[in-house]
Amino acid sequence: MSDSIDSFEDDWADEAEQVVSELLDRLGEGSPQPRLEPVRRAVDLLGDPQRAYPVIQIAGTNGKTSTSRMIDSLLRAHGLRPGLLTSPHLVKFNERIVIDGEPISDERLVANWRDIEPYLGIVDRELEAADELPLTYFEALVILAYAAFADAPVDVAVIEVGMGGEWDATNVADAQIAVFTPVALDHQARLGSTIGEIARTKAGIIKPSAQVISAVQAPEAIAEIERAAELSEASVTLEGRDFQAVSTVGVGGQTVTITGLAGSYDELYVPLYGEHQAHNAAVALAAVEAFLGGETGALDSDTVAEGFGTATSPGRLQLVGIEPTVLVDAAHNPHGAASLAAALQTYFTFDRVVAVVAVLGDKDAEGLLRELEPVVDEFVVTFAPSDRTLDVDELAAIAVRVAGADRVRVEPTLTVALDAARDDIRDSPKGAVLVFGSIALVGKVIEIAEEQNWKGTV
Repeated sequence: MSDSIDSFEDDWADEAEQVVSELLDRLGEGSPQPRLEPVRRAVDLLGDPQRAYPVIQIAGTNGKTSTSRMIDSLLRAHGLRPGLLTSPHLVKFNERIVIDGEPISDERLVANWRDIEPYLGIVDRELEAADELPLTYFEALVILAYAAFADAPVDVAVIEVGMGGEWDATNVADAQIAVFTPVALDHQARLGSTIGEIARTKAGIIKPSAQVISAVQAPEAIAEIERAAELSEASVTLEGRDFQAVSTVGVGGQTVTITGLAGSYDELYVPLYGEHQAHNAAVALAAVEAFLGGETGALDSDTVAEGFGTATSPGRLQLVGIEPTVLVDAAHNPHGAASLAAALQTYFTFDRVVAVVAVLGDKDAEGLLRELEPVVDEFVVTFAPSDRTLDVDELAAIAVRVAGADRVRVEPTLTVALDAARDDIRDSPKGAVLVFGSIALVGKVIEIAEEQNWKGTV
């Protein structure tokens, strides 16, 4: 019997791989289209699945995924069945569409894809007839997620914006709660050259009468968020003014006390490193408070503690190897790198850090490296597993400019780069390898670490 079950599951796995292959045949995530009408047309043909549940939508530059995952964990602790859409995935595509805390199964992925595929075909043909590009990878993914959540069904959907906000494919939904993590410079070629311009695009997720929850922002960013909220008659709740968090370093994470919208929550254990994660936790809690009742009553402290205690954020200062220590972090812009550098100095006492780094071509590689240079002893420069990766010689030249030639090593092959870095710190009593610079890089290293059993687990 078990052999037949295994064979059945393998069949679904093969079909799921085919679905992902069909998605990859579409225009990739590196080329998002600033449009909403094709996605609106597709969900309209499907009966507007995105209207089958309330939506909490999260925009920002850094911290979106961690905040989204904490919101999801808090909702589940309160007995709700949420759907969670995040991007990109680290190892397997199914990670992007999570239902009640679990990645979508291969079977449901295939079934939902086959349900929507004919309607995507209709829209593709209409676009081609109008001499426009067919639905992109990300547009199709968003439509798939909204349909899967309606099919599940879920009580609420937690939706991470892909890029920007106003024209992002996720924005065909009307979110009751619009959440903003910190806005910083990133994707300037598509979103604008200043923080104000970028915030203006992201503020496009604010819909009439929504509740807006925002992290601490640069003045020009909060001005754009408040302007958009006023135009939509939406109310703004701001960290530092309406809610706040204070954290202390703890074993395996930190202890956070949050003064929320409706109550105070003392000494919550959050198993994530970095003061930025304490701020993400405060934003997540404020969003859940707003969703479950606003300022009318505090949430149960034990339930909140359960939600945070079980929260995870893979790829964010994640330990993937011991003896020697290997940490991975998805920092890929200067703002994220600054948070990573601060966390390394606050939560760890490494005596030597060797960084394996690869960066995509559209990122501020020099700004990224300058933020980490004070806490890294040596940079091992390599390629990210992406066709958008920055040329290794170009990245090496930038690294030499930042850190000096004696602190830069070039290893174009990722596995060789990892072996070199691990060998380098193996004799350091408190040494560590740090992998950062690209989410694609981090995902691949997590996969390698699991395959090679770097943590020594059975």
